[in-house]
Amino acid sequence: MGASNSTSTLSSTFFLTGIPGYEEFHHWISIPFCLFYLVGITGNCIILHIVQTDPRLHEPMYYFLAMLSLSDLGMSLPTMISLLQVLWSISKDIPFNICVIQMFLIHTFSFTESSVLLAMALDRCVAICHPLRYATILTPKLIAKIGIAALLRSAILIIPLMASLAFFPYCHSHVLSHSYCLHQDIIRLACADTKFNVIYGLVVITMLWGMDSLGILVSYVFILHSVLRIASRQGRLKALNTCASHICAVLILYVPMIGLSVVHRFAKHSSPLVHIFMAHIYLMVPPVLNPIIYSVKTKQIRQGVLRLILPPKSVLL
Repeated sequence: MGASNSTSTLSSTFFLTGIPGYEEFHHWISIPFCLFYLVGITGNCIILHIVQTDPRLHEPMYYFLAMLSLSDLGMSLPTMISLLQVLWSISKDIPFNICVIQMFLIHTFSFTESSVLLAMALDRCVAICHPLRYATILTPKLIAKIGIAALLRSAILIIPLMASLAFFPYCHSHVLSHSYCLHQDIIRLACADTKFNVIYGLVVITMLWGMDSLGILVSYVFILHSVLRIASRQGRLKALNTCASHICAVLILYVPMIGLSVVHRFAKHSSPLVHIFMAHIYLMVPPVLNPIIYSVKTKQIRQGVLRLILPPKSVLL
């Protein structure tokens, strides 16, 4: 029976949902979404290009920023095609295997982004607390290991959740509540005991996001302790200013994530528009705002952007 259920599930198809009640406006609604994707993808690609081509930015802080941009692209690109297909009335159906791949990419890069933010907090902690040892502690080899570990940790922990979905029968409606596949949306349609997915998913979220957020908090405790020991007020402000972009990036990821989790667990009977709105904020806001924040708040990135769009003589160094 298990093999039979798995075979029928793998051949099944799900149906994506746009904006319920506003189907006649989907073409117009797609315009701001296209702009968001354009800004997010272009902004992150520009940051990757600047970090790669400018030797002055081959430092730990900017390597981690490049990892953040890759995570942002990993979160936004898997949703773009299916969302625009729904809004442009091209297709609303998605095969189960494609759905699982999309879920895997969304959740993996979401957890990876959280891990990268932790690494960036540790980077700021080392830079402020141990400035003379900064280059010797955060070597390129260690940074590469951190990036690989962040991706593997997220991917390996997600695989059991994705694999278990193939063994569930989906005998009710196959209509999803979003224009892309999310794990919590799929298990809602399963006609089987999903306790493993619910409990394991909660454990994974607690382990990854909980440990990452705790690590970020502890890092900033050490940062504040070191900053308060700086004699001059100007020196304290300068040290804290180097953390401003990172603090914004943390809030941009964690606030929508917490909001989406609360809505899914405690507001199940609220309007579908609330769930859709929160999911779009969670997946689209970080990739769009992170490049803008780092371009505005980080002088070296701002100069790199200006060099790309303005003649060399126009850029004030």
